[in-house]
Order: sequence, then structure tokens, then C-alpha cells
Amino acid sequence: MTGTEEKKGRTTTAGETPSAPIRLRPARDSDVGALVPLLLRLKRLNEEFDPLLKVREDAEAQARQILKADIANPKAVVLAAEGSGADRDKLVGFVRAQVRERPFYAPEQEGVILDIYLLPIYRRRGVGEFVLGEVANALKAKGAGVVTAEFPAQNEIAARFYSKRGFRPITAVQARSL
Repeated sequence: MTGTEEKKGRTTTAGETPSAPIRLRPARDSDVGALVPLLLRLKRLNEEFDPLLKVREDAEAQARQILKADIANPKAVVLAAEGSGADRDKLVGFVRAQVRERPFYAPEQEGVILDIYLLPIYRRRGVGEFVLGEVANALKAKGAGVVTAEFPAQNEIAARFYSKRGFRPITAVQARSL
């Protein structure tokens, strides 16, 4: 997706009618106020996976600054997911990604999904897969030749989600407190 393009995602399970339509569009500066709480929900969830992911006291200000910078960054993708029905025009999720250089590897450009979050009611209905496909397309349009996803190592839900969609581990980050 580029520019102000919008796509509507309708998901179904075998034989059912659409259950969780969303509208996915590029995020705008005016969305930052609604995106910050969603980003913080994700980071607080990450904190539950590992104490080294403790959310800082200034996380709200950091989230606001990072989102604004990414929305303005031509190498970044921030997509806002709007709900329907009672959630019409309400932001119910987002995805944040960036294109990074890979100086030692081919392809030379990597699209990195940094954050993907949907409110619980929009999960397990194919909406995440739709969002993943759209962000992958947007990253490819920006020159990425491979797409990766960063998430806490202990987040088995994310690991299964990406694994089912053809992702596999290629690097590992290990940590310890000092």
C-alpha cells in the first residue's frame, strides 16, 4: 500500500460470512494519540514474557515520539487498522515496520516488523494474517527483499503465528542483566 490507499479486510472461516472486517490504511499524525495506548498495551504484554522487557515510566512519551518519527520516515511503514460496526472509525490495531540495510547479506534490504497489535476481539479471525500480508506488500514496495519479525523469544503465540506463515528463526538475541 502506498500513499492514501486503503484496503478492507474481510475474513471468514470455512462456510461463514465475514466476521471481523477492518479497514487498513497508512497512519497519520492525527492517529498518534489513539496509537500510543495500543503500542503501550503491546509493550506491557511483552513485559509479561520477560522481566528484561520492563516498560519504562516514560514509555508513553517514547511511544509518541517513535510513532511520529516512523510516520514521517520514508523507510518505515505504520498502518492503522480501523474496526467496523461499533468500532467503525476506531483504531483497533496497528503494525509498525521499517526497511533496514543488510550490509553483509543478500537481499540487501530487510523489512522488519517491529510491532503488530490487534485488540483481542480482532484476533484469531484471519485479521492478523491480512495485516501481515499488507505490511509485507508495503515493505516490498519500499525495496525489502526479505521480511522478518521481532518479538519476545518467550512469546509462543507470536512464534506460532509467524511460523504458520512461513517465517523461521534466522538470528537470535541473548541477554542478561548487568
